[in-house]
Amino acid sequence: MPATPLPPSGALPDGPKTCDASGMAEIHRMFRRGFGEGPDLVRRVSEGDSAHAEIVATQLETLSIGLHAHHDGEDERLWPALDERAPSCAAHVERMKAQHAEMLTHLISLDGTLPAWRRSASGSDAAAVLAALDGINAALAVHLPDEETNIVPVMEHTITQPEVEWFAEHGRKAVPKGQTWQQLGEILASQPDGGDEWLHKHMPAPGRLAWRLIGRRKYAAHRASLEGR
Repeated sequence: MPATPLPPSGALPDGPKTCDASGMAEIHRMFRRGFGEGPDLVRRVSEGDSAHAEIVATQLETLSIGLHAHHDGEDERLWPALDERAPSCAAHVERMKAQHAEMLTHLISLDGTLPAWRRSASGSDAAAVLAALDGINAALAVHLPDEETNIVPVMEHTITQPEVEWFAEHGRKAVPKGQTWQQLGEILASQPDGGDEWLHKHMPAPGRLAWRLIGRRKYAAHRASLEGR
């Protein structure tokens, strides 16, 4: 079904939705959980334990890459589409852009502080990582619920399903090599039911079987090493 402009009033039109944008909240849950537990994971790393710091730093780096890609995709394709098709949503879109700009400063700070801590696992370097994570989590607490409340409903009446699928593919392409099972495990773990509904919604039967036979075990080992167990 083609996307159509919103009426000038900003009211959502009657009739069927043009897409299912529930994947936005699903991926947001992963970012909330991943960055939310980040400070605890950093604090679990003992002074000088660079092997453990390497594992935690890789986890945070992967999350940062994912959030960069998520926001880059929205900046590239979502905001221009809403500007064109939902001009009554302009104030919300401008607020999203400003929130992205703020988030970017915190992500850049995290990206800049991780390498030194990865090498040293020192308390002073950890403090810089923790400060960056504090900024990210504070920004997420403002941005994600705002987007879910004020943008997703508009998306579902103005964005097409192929466009939604482009955003999903854009995010998948950003996952670093070797992190696929870990990333899938984090997405599943962040869902309210542990991921069963997500698996059946987003993965074909062969993929679900591969997760049960291979991915679940790899993810469990990853979590154990991440948490220092």
